Amino acid sequence: MTSFDDVDGDEGGAGRRLGLNPEQHKGHLSDTWALPPVEAAVPGSINAPADAMPTEADRPPFSDLASPRLGQLIQERGAHSATAVGRLAATVERLRAEVSAAHAMADGRALIELAKGIMVERLRCGPAQAARQLTELAHRAGSSTLELAVDIINQAARDQVAEVAGDFVWQANGGSARADKAESSVAVRLRTAESAALAAGDTQAVAESLLEHALVPLGATAVAVWTAGSDASLTLSGHAGFSADEAGRWRYVPPGVATVARQALSERRTVRVSSLAEAGIPSIGQLQTPDSGRVALPAGTGGRTLGVLEICWPQPLPPHSPAEARQIEALAELCAHTLDVVPASREQHSAARERADISELVDLSEGLYDPALVLTPHLDADGHLTDFRVRHANSHYVDPAGRPRSTVNGALLLEAYPMAAGDSELFEKIERVYATGEPFRAQRMTLTALVDQVPLASVADISISRHGDSVLLIWRIEDETARLASLLQHAQRLGRIGGFEENLVTGEITWNGQLFALYGRAATEAPVSLQDLAAHAHPDDAVAIGRFLQAVLHHRRSTSTAFRLMRPGGATRHIRVIAEPVFDADDRLLAVRGAYQDISSQHWTEVALAATRDQLAYSEQESAERNRLALQLQHAIMPPTRDPLDAPGLEVAVRYRPAESESLVGGDWYDAVVLPSKQILLCVGDVAGHGIKAATGMVVLRNAMRGLAITGAGPGQLLSWLNIVAHHLTEQVTATAVCGLYDPKSRILRWARAGHLPPVLVRGEGAATLPMLGGLLLGALAQAEYEEGEVQLDPGNTLLLYTDGLIERRDTSVQDSLAHLLTTAEAPASTLQRRLDRLLTHSDSDTDDDTCIIGIKVS
Repeated sequence: MTSFDDVDGDEGGAGRRLGLNPEQHKGHLSDTWALPPVEAAVPGSINAPADAMPTEADRPPFSDLASPRLGQLIQERGAHSATAVGRLAATVERLRAEVSAAHAMADGRALIELAKGIMVERLRCGPAQAARQLTELAHRAGSSTLELAVDIINQAARDQVAEVAGDFVWQANGGSARADKAESSVAVRLRTAESAALAAGDTQAVAESLLEHALVPLGATAVAVWTAGSDASLTLSGHAGFSADEAGRWRYVPPGVATVARQALSERRTVRVSSLAEAGIPSIGQLQTPDSGRVALPAGTGGRTLGVLEICWPQPLPPHSPAEARQIEALAELCAHTLDVVPASREQHSAARERADISELVDLSEGLYDPALVLTPHLDADGHLTDFRVRHANSHYVDPAGRPRSTVNGALLLEAYPMAAGDSELFEKIERVYATGEPFRAQRMTLTALVDQVPLASVADISISRHGDSVLLIWRIEDETARLASLLQHAQRLGRIGGFEENLVTGEITWNGQLFALYGRAATEAPVSLQDLAAHAHPDDAVAIGRFLQAVLHHRRSTSTAFRLMRPGGATRHIRVIAEPVFDADDRLLAVRGAYQDISSQHWTEVALAATRDQLAYSEQESAERNRLALQLQHAIMPPTRDPLDAPGLEVAVRYRPAESESLVGGDWYDAVVLPSKQILLCVGDVAGHGIKAATGMVVLRNAMRGLAITGAGPGQLLSWLNIVAHHLTEQVTATAVCGLYDPKSRILRWARAGHLPPVLVRGEGAATLPMLGGLLLGALAQAEYEEGEVQLDPGNTLLLYTDGLIERRDTSVQDSLAHLLTTAEAPASTLQRRLDRLLTHSDSDTDDDTCIIGIKVS
C-alpha cells in the first residue's frame, strides 16, 4: 500500500499513472465546482469529508442540474409572500429547487466516487488517500474536482463519451483554451447525464436527465424515449419537455402508424426532420410546436433495436456539427443500454425467464405442421450481431441437403445454410425482424440450399416473427400437387367455372366453391341436382335442358348446352353446362361430372357485336350509295375525256382521272368553252373535301362561272363574282381555281388565280410556271380582289392547267413536286393528247385524289 508521504512527494507521478498531465488542466473551466482542500478530512476516513462535497454556494454556473432559475422564480414569487398563498408557493419552489440541487450534487458525487475508485485501483491506495490525491491534482491543474474526475473516467473508459469529447476539442479552434474548456464542458455534461441515467429508477427519470444535462445546451426543449414492442408498436416509456396531456395522448403508437420515431425504427437509421409542418409527419408535441425540428435515432444493442430516442427543437432543425451529431449518437447508445439494463439482483431471474421463453417457443414450434427453426442471436466480442444460432428444429423439419436434425440443431445459421445470405436475402430479413420486431411474411419466396455444393432452389411461403430475444422461422415448401391445385383454383375463378359431380347411385352431389357463387347460393345450402336443373332455368330453356339430360343420362354421351339461370333475387345469368357420364367396372352408369361456366359477358358481347355488325353494314351501304351518286354526278358533268373544242388556231385537250376509291370522290372540275365574244374560257378548280357536298359545290361553281363569263368581264372580275357565290350561295364551300380568257386573234391569254397552282407554259424544249399572281381562295371572305396577268402565246406553245391531284405527295414539298412536273412536261410529245397522257402516267402523286388537266396548244 502506498503511504501518504509517497503520494505527497510524487511531483505529478500519480497524475501520470492515471494518464493525466496536470499542466493541461491549468485554467480549465474555472467557473465550475472547486472542492475544498482535503486537509479538513478526518485521518483514516473511508469517504471524502462532508465539506468536500459541493455546497449550495459552490454550485457551478454550467449546471442546469441545480435549477439556475431558482433566484428568478423566488423573486417572482416575492410579490405574493405577503399572503399565505404566496408564502406557500415560494416554499414549494424553494423545495423543488433544493430537490433539484440535491439530485445535481448526487450526480456529481457519483462521478467523483467513480474517479476515486479508479485511483484506488491504479494507485493502489486507500479511499481517503484517493480523495486527497484527487483534490491536490485538481488544485494543481486549476480545475474543479468534478472536471478532473470526468477526465480520469474518460482516460480509463475510452468509450464513446470520451471519443465524443475528443472529437469536439479536435474540431474546435485547434487546441485553444476555449477548445479545452468546451471539451471539459461536453465531457462533464455527458458523464453527468450517464451517471444520472444509470442511477435512475425508470425511463422517465432517464429522459429528464438526458434533457437537463445534455440536450438543453444543444438547444433542444423536449425528448421522448420510445420502447419498441415485439409487434413493431411504440410505447412512450419516458419523456421530458412535453405536457402530461400530450404524453398521455401519445402513450402508445400501434404498428403501421407513420411517425418520425416509426421511420427511424423501420429504416434503422438516424432520421432528421427539418420541420414537422413541411414534412407532414405526425409526432408527439406537434400541436404545441407544429414547426419544430426533430431528430430520431434507433437505440439498440447487439443488433436488436430496443427503442427510439426522439429529440425536439422548438424551431426548424438547426444544422449540427459532426461533433454535436456524435454527442447525440452517444446519448442514443446510453439510452439503449438504459433500456436493456437489468439490476444485478434479477440476473438469475432474467436467465431463468430467457430459458423459459425459449422453452415455450420450442413447444410452440413442435405444435406446427410446417418446418420451423427457433433462432437466437449470436454476438461477437464487441456485442455486434453476426449470426443466429439454431436452438431447435421441430419434428417436421426436413433438411434440403438430407442432413439429420441433430446436425442442424446448435449450428450457426450461415454455417448450416450459407445461401441464406444470397439473392433470397433471407438472413437480412431475419436480422430486420430481430431488430425491429416487425414480423415478415412472404408467399412463393425462392430459397436456395447447397446440396453436395450444388445450389438447389425451392419455392416456399415464409413467416418470420420475434418472440422475446428469439426468432421463429417457419416455411412451407410448395409441392407440385399443391401448385397445380392452386393454378386450377385460380383458373376456375378467372374463367368463372364451377365443377360438380353427382353420384347417381347414392344421390350425393359435390360442388366446388365457385359453383355455389355462380348459382348465388350459400355454401351451407344443398347443391342442385341435374334432374332439378329446369326448375332453376328460364321456362323457354326447358326443351334444351331436356335434350341435354337425355343425351347424358340415357344416351350416355358427353354433351353441353346453354341456358339462362334464374338466380335468387331475379337476376339472370347465361350459363353453359358441359357434362360426361362416369361408368363403373361393369360399364354401368355410376355418376355424372362436369362444369358450369358463366358466359353472360360473352353472350352480351356477341349481342353487341351482332348489333354493331348490322349497324356497320347499314352505314357501309348508305355510304356506298352516297359515293355512287357523287361519282355519277361528277362523271355526268365532267367525263374523263371530251370531244375536241371547235376553236380556230387552237388545239384543246382535257383529261380527268377520278379517285381510285369511291369514298374519295372530290370536287375537282374543269371547263373549256367558246364564248359569244369568240374568246375561249379556260377554267380549272378544286372544291375542298370529298363526297356529295364537294360534288354539289363543284356543280354550283362550274355553272356559275359559265353564266358569269357571258358578261364579257375579265378573269379577275369573274373570280371576284365567283367568290361571292361560294361565300353566300353555298353551304360554306371553299375552293381554289384558275380562270383564263384566250383571244385567238391576238394570241394573248389573260388569266387570274384564286389560291390555285399556277399554269405551266411549255416553249420549245423548256417548261416553266407562270408568275404567282395574288389571289385568295374562293369562299374564304365575302369580298376579295384578284390580280390579272397576261401572256403572249406563240405558235407551238403549250399551256397546262391542272389540279393538285397531279403532283401532291405527302412526303414531298410543293416546290419539289412542281420541279418533277416541269421535267415531265419538257419531254417532247407528238401530240397534245399524248403529252397529257404522259403527265398522268408519270405522275408520282400518292394522295389518291381526283385530277383534272386542260392543255391548249397554239397552232
